[in-house]
Amino acid sequence: MGAERKKIIIDTDPGIDDAMAIFVALNSPEIEVIGLTTIYGNVYTTLATRNALHLLEVAERDDIPVAEGSHVTITKGTKLRIADFVHGSDGLGNQNFSPPKGKAIDQSAVAFLVEKVSQFPGEVTVVALGPLTNIALAIELDPEFPKKIGQIVLLGGSFFVNGNVNPAAEANIFGDPEAADIVFTCGADVLAVGLNVTHQVILTETDREKLAQSNGKFAQYLCKILGIYFSYHHEAYETRGVYLHDPAAFLAAVDPSLFTYTEGMVRVQTNGITRGMTILDNTKKRYGEITEWSDKPIVKVAVTVDAPAVVKMVMERLMNS
Repeated sequence: MGAERKKIIIDTDPGIDDAMAIFVALNSPEIEVIGLTTIYGNVYTTLATRNALHLLEVAERDDIPVAEGSHVTITKGTKLRIADFVHGSDGLGNQNFSPPKGKAIDQSAVAFLVEKVSQFPGEVTVVALGPLTNIALAIELDPEFPKKIGQIVLLGGSFFVNGNVNPAAEANIFGDPEAADIVFTCGADVLAVGLNVTHQVILTETDREKLAQSNGKFAQYLCKILGIYFSYHHEAYETRGVYLHDPAAFLAAVDPSLFTYTEGMVRVQTNGITRGMTILDNTKKRYGEITEWSDKPIVKVAVTVDAPAVVKMVMERLMNS
């Protein structure tokens, strides 16, 4: 017997690249997806839940529970930034799928997260692919949450490069900067995968052709929804490929050796024109004064990625489905 499969909860706002990450996860023998929790981001939370249920139905994995997450930011903000212009108004490339038959469980995402990390202390990895509201609320609900969770792998931040919402901020962190700051400073084993690495992981037109020609069920499904994502990237970045943000972050949880990391304290700016900016203190300097940076926990931040290996894994797991 090999090591026991890692238990993973994916906190998600599907989203085309979320769909890709979820399908890759369902076809990853190293891990076991024990639940999906939903959050706003690419779409509103209600639609995120519907899309999560729909994707599990496509994958014939109705055994995996979906728990609906927060509809507002941690400061109760209701003016949400929704990126439907990237993923289509339905979040899945405007394909107007019929509504899923499944339903979310009665438990909220936050209660589900707290229950699972208490049930399997040290064994659960949460892969957070949207704003960090649910995770921060779980930390508020159960102060022991950071000690009980195995790891939080989050897609967020743009370390040493510009953001994608504006020059300062990346979308997930910008979606709820206060929540992100709570997560970065909570003391859990946190690994951040930011735009500085995900912008190197690109699915090209050629890769898309390969997916289209394969018999993989997941590959075929994704080819239907990728159109709008490609045209958005072409317009926004003048590139003929798409960034694989979510699948890259997910694979950091499966195989950390695909990336290299630096360590330091991370704080999130919560106001002004740099709201949502992630700032990493990776100097070894001892500062003179006691400040907002003093004695904060250390987190890991991805700095390089073996992009060809990540794309290859994503392709293989989608085509062999």
